Amino acid sequence: MSYKSILKTTIASTVLATSVSANAEMFWSDNSLTVLKNTSDFSLIGDADVNVLTFEHVSGHNWGDAFFFIDRMTVKDNTTGAESNEIYGEFSPRLSMSYAFDTKLEAGILKDVYFAGTYEFTSSSNGFGFDNYLYGVGADWNIIKDGYFQTNVFYANNELTDNDVQLTLVWGVPFSIANTNWMFDGYTDWSSSADDHAAELHFNPQLRMDVGALWGKPKFFDAGIEYSYWKNKFGLDFADTESVVSVIAKFHI
Repeated sequence: MSYKSILKTTIASTVLATSVSANAEMFWSDNSLTVLKNTSDFSLIGDADVNVLTFEHVSGHNWGDAFFFIDRMTVKDNTTGAESNEIYGEFSPRLSMSYAFDTKLEAGILKDVYFAGTYEFTSSSNGFGFDNYLYGVGADWNIIKDGYFQTNVFYANNELTDNDVQLTLVWGVPFSIANTNWMFDGYTDWSSSADDHAAELHFNPQLRMDVGALWGKPKFFDAGIEYSYWKNKFGLDFADTESVVSVIAKFHI
């Protein structure tokens, strides 16, 4: 998929989501730009400098929620000096079953149940690209005070590999230390094996401090670290298990 096609798809998806929810109520939203720099080598990339710029949108509505991000990754090989670029993104809307059926589904620690979907897309300067479509169900849970915990189960319709099943966990835990505010959030993806690929596990948490709050601008600028643990990356059981710490700076816009 070309960069131009990706941009057109992104714009069309955003316009569609906006038009569908034009008469719906938005409870909250956040847009941000994040800069990431690796401190060690990513699996399958090797000895290279990796810089990632991410735009992210997340919002909550009376009909459900929506999450969208797009990465622009630049890789420079430290041995050859060769550079490559990649764009990767995901669009993940969820429709509340409580809203759809006008029946409250909350019970105990269960907060709500959703129809869930994700569109994954990527394109790189070396010609590699794919479009994957995931369909499933999700749930929100009341187990983290002032935070969130989500579970989603998908059937993944993959373009370049056999279809599989994916389990996604998403969490956010705010906390304070002395007079500083912190956020521990992230996700875990587990995908089942198929004839042409192994099962994979990707654990990707972030720990960030609200630096902006130190000069009177809370929830404007966060800084911290991201950790990526990825076993059988892209379903390749011969690949080294990825274990990488990166530094991040996140600006809420």
